Amino acid sequence: MPQHAQDTRVCRTCDGFPTVAITTGGRHNDGSRILLRVECRTCQGTGRTSPASAAVAQSGR
Repeated sequence: MPQHAQDTRVCRTCDGFPTVAITTGGRHNDGSRILLRVECRTCQGTGRTSPASAAVAQSGR
């Protein structure tokens, strides 16, 4: 019996990758890199859009 995938709405801005780490080029005392974590402004870091916001994004011109 075939199984159907759920219809999840992926954020159009971040394409489902809501959080990124950007290196500043510096390092901590233990040698690890200093990173800035930035979240998508559209989905607030969830990677998905709600049906209402998706409809607004599609209908806007």
